[in-house]
Amino acid sequence: MRHNGLVTDYDPKRGVSIASLAFEYPAGFRVPEHAHGSDQVIYAIRGAMEVSSSQSVWLVPPQSALWIPAHTSHGIVMPGRVSMRTLYLRPGLASPFAQKCAVFHVTPLLRELIVETVRIGRLRWRNLHERALRDLLILHLKRVPRIPTFVTLPSDPRALAVAQAVLVNPAQAKSMAALCCGAGASVRTVERAFRKEVGTGFASWRRQVRLVKAIELLVTGCSIKEAAFAVGYHQPSAFVEMFRHALGATPKAWTTAIAKQT
Repeated sequence: MRHNGLVTDYDPKRGVSIASLAFEYPAGFRVPEHAHGSDQVIYAIRGAMEVSSSQSVWLVPPQSALWIPAHTSHGIVMPGRVSMRTLYLRPGLASPFAQKCAVFHVTPLLRELIVETVRIGRLRWRNLHERALRDLLILHLKRVPRIPTFVTLPSDPRALAVAQAVLVNPAQAKSMAALCCGAGASVRTVERAFRKEVGTGFASWRRQVRLVKAIELLVTGCSIKEAAFAVGYHQPSAFVEMFRHALGATPKAWTTAIAKQT
């Protein structure tokens, strides 16, 4: 599949410090695993994305973007239709924004800076206007709040099958024993794989999945009660306590803090 004619990587020989790409993806489209020689900002002005790299998966909800360091192999899945706007930055230009992949909140101003950069196509340091736009963009990138919307997957096939069953439906009430039975493995085997390969037990891992999904729902405007029910909590108070324990603030306080930074 061909993209539009925009430059898809920065070009230092021509004085380009940031290049861009714009493309429309249909629901269910998969971008195969690949890597770039530049740092990358992946942002969807419409839709949500699931980005995987090694054993980690990042959910990129609306009003959010993903930072991917240069030479990081990754693939992308579009659960629904996505209008993607991507920036390719000369390595080190936004240093020390992030050394690893990170999801961050896109403020209205940052959104317009990204959209304008994509409209121009590439920012050249010799052009006064484009250099000013580049500097303002980098300044805002360094100030954006991070959002913990990632989970790590086990590599053991049986544990991975259990993990994928949870990712498909985080709200399901199936016990670990039932999930393991469906994967053809014992609870002990799967639990051992999670602790060895993910660094945490299955119960803690499932809470993280539910937290990630809840964050996606909250930033798109769902109420706390709606988000709680959607990720399997029948008592909103239990969901609020889980959220507070993980992020140090209640869902209301956290979303309010995000809103104040927009």
